[in-house]
Amino acid sequence: MVINMPGKVTAKPTPVQSGPMTAELFGKFVRARRTQQGLRIDDAAMLCGISVETLFKIETAKGGTLFGNILAVADMLGIKICIDPWDNNDG
Repeated sequence: MVINMPGKVTAKPTPVQSGPMTAELFGKFVRARRTQQGLRIDDAAMLCGISVETLFKIETAKGGTLFGNILAVADMLGIKICIDPWDNNDG
């Protein structure tokens, strides 16, 4: 879904994940997905029901963000977060 809003949004490339997920990498995924959908940060924040400051913190991995807000952003942007099953003998 692409939403055309006033003001040009430059789409960022999708990052490549070559190791474990980090806050910085997740933020890059969020920014890439948001810009690829043509959403400005203020419009995306409004759609997620969070402040622009909170979305900025997620995108730049600044910390101090509630996990529920991170999940709301991922859900709104269509970013799937998975947990691989583990064996109870894994530690």
